Amino acid sequence: MFTFLFLNKRRRVRLILPCLSAALGCLVFGEAFAQSAPTAAPNGQAAPGQNAPSSQTTPGGATSPASTNQSPTYLGDIQPIFMGSCARCHNQQSRFVYNWLDYKTAYTDRWEIKRRVWDSWKGSYYKEAMPIENSPESLALTDDQRLTIKNWVDNGGIEGEARAQAQGGAPQSKDEKIALGKRLFTACAACHQPTGKGLPNVFPPLAGSDFLNADKNRAIKIIIYGKQGEVVVNGVKYSNSMPPFPLSDQDIANVLTFVYNSFGNSGLEVTPEEVKSQRTP
Repeated sequence: MFTFLFLNKRRRVRLILPCLSAALGCLVFGEAFAQSAPTAAPNGQAAPGQNAPSSQTTPGGATSPASTNQSPTYLGDIQPIFMGSCARCHNQQSRFVYNWLDYKTAYTDRWEIKRRVWDSWKGSYYKEAMPIENSPESLALTDDQRLTIKNWVDNGGIEGEARAQAQGGAPQSKDEKIALGKRLFTACAACHQPTGKGLPNVFPPLAGSDFLNADKNRAIKIIIYGKQGEVVVNGVKYSNSMPPFPLSDQDIANVLTFVYNSFGNSGLEVTPEEVKSQRTP
């Protein structure tokens, strides 16, 4: 009797051990399969490192086409985005953050840029998304631009060349300057707004600006060297800062010609020679 029970118990032990091994094997296999299977990121987009879908959902719920720019370059695509949505903090005058308007610096920091601009925004990186949520820069940064930055990093962070250089030749007429300047103005629109009206008590307006229209050379210098301290525009004091932008003489001439010929301004034209004359030798 006792012998039978002892053997029975041993059989139970022998049966239990294979079952436990099989159960553990299933758990390990299932975990490995789950990690290798594609996962959906928030808003129905592909998780970082996977192929992007043909469309994506914006934070507001609207659907927009996925980026068709699969091979962006820094000078042609990324630097203009940085000028519009990162330059207020990440500029050459910054002491505590990196200057992303410089290619070598941005290239060195490219993986962190991707994590902060894309991964954190998608909820897969623990640090705060950049630009800071609900800031003017963040609201101006589109889904497509975030995806373009991601593609740039994933494709090796190529420097490339500026769009104006890629298009070949300088603009020959005032209308051509205005058209090219309008594209560059997207770098200004995050702060000064697409309407040129700025943000009350934060960023001064360019529309009908007495400060802008009073002195063309001063406007040129502000783009070249930036502006710190108080300014008075249309009778209102503003005390924010504007970083310098790494634009060529031609680009500065184009964007200022666009601004002067938009938003009810004076209609002035700016030439590359005028910009060059304002640079410190």
